[in-house]
Amino acid sequence: MGTTSDDGHGRRPGIGVAGVAVTLAGVFVNGLAYVVPVLGARHLPPAELSALATLLALGAIGGVASTGLQIAVAVHRARHGRAATARPTLLTVAVTAALLAVLLPVAAVGLRLTGPAVLLLGVLTVAVVAAGRWLGELQGDQRFLRLAGGMALLAAGRYGGMIAGLALGGGLTGALLAGAVTSVLVLALLVRLNRGAGLDPVAPTLTTRTVLTASGATLAMLVVSYADLLLARRFLPPGASGTYAVGTVLTKGALWAPQVVTVIALPRLARGDRGTLRTALLLVGAAGAALVLASVLAGGLAFGLAGGPEYTRHGGLAPLFAATGALYALVFVLVNARVAASARWPSAPLWISTVGFVAATATVVPHTVAGIAGAALVTATVTAVGTAVSTIHRRTDAPPPSTLPTATAPVPGRDTLRVGDR
Repeated sequence: MGTTSDDGHGRRPGIGVAGVAVTLAGVFVNGLAYVVPVLGARHLPPAELSALATLLALGAIGGVASTGLQIAVAVHRARHGRAATARPTLLTVAVTAALLAVLLPVAAVGLRLTGPAVLLLGVLTVAVVAAGRWLGELQGDQRFLRLAGGMALLAAGRYGGMIAGLALGGGLTGALLAGAVTSVLVLALLVRLNRGAGLDPVAPTLTTRTVLTASGATLAMLVVSYADLLLARRFLPPGASGTYAVGTVLTKGALWAPQVVTVIALPRLARGDRGTLRTALLLVGAAGAALVLASVLAGGLAFGLAGGPEYTRHGGLAPLFAATGALYALVFVLVNARVAASARWPSAPLWISTVGFVAATATVVPHTVAGIAGAALVTATVTAVGTAVSTIHRRTDAPPPSTLPTATAPVPGRDTLRVGDR
């Protein structure tokens, strides 16, 4: 079987080039996601703008299944080669569609959303979930340049369609209709982008349990990292909760800035490479330390950039938010390592920490910005330590990489760090 590179001309891009490509794709994705509500604020009346924000939040929750599917497919692909993934993908999409069919009408009534809006959101979300399969295959095969292209294509379909609908004056329904149509059309482009060698007929099939485990871990990560923002909205007065919302922009920046490290490391983690986890943690830790230091030196500037000049006086709180995000970035690496190692309950420390944080905030934590932010930092520290201990224990008990079960003979060059197509 011949090999081709990501660029299609026989060249294999280096890991640095792949990292830059995935990073730029991530910036593009987040940039488009940011443009949607900003443009909505300029083209929609207040009631429809609030509905758009609510629908985007519901879509983010539904998108957890897409990320879980991508991680599960990437891990399985890296470990077992070109195994079939169509059946678990169809099952994941079907289950997601069924849940949306039940939950979205309830949300429409409870959150005062229109029927067409929730229907179009459901179509868009199902398309995004299905896309997780092809992104996962590209990631597992270490075709990172194509993965970056796939991420950009999906963002263009998911958010670009809505942006076009808003800009053309389509209103809320028109924006969602455009987003749903373009998201479905992008699936065909992802299939073409993922063309390559055929499937291995003797490779084991990806199990549904693996997809559920990865999705559960993704959901736990989302919940634990957003819990403080929701609790601040619940317990703080409007002005203080607004300040807290600005602070969480720094948290999310520190959390997602080094995400590229985890994306590139995951296939090697799936094959039991012990050195990869150490390297990933060092890189993510260094990035987090740099961001925390920057928040100490220029906290007022950071708050001003995130929320405007009226928030610069809260710059002293910036290190709390940045440190929380930096710790959760380490947790993200560790949780992915546990999923890659087929741990049974990789998200258990996250759920335990979330319950403890909610209980503490409701009872003993001072209901101030500093109080909740400090409790969130403590929670992130406990979560990182608990996840690290669980990961170390799992890796100590696991067989060495050479004894991991595989369905096929090793592929030459498979154990070297590269990012080209197989």
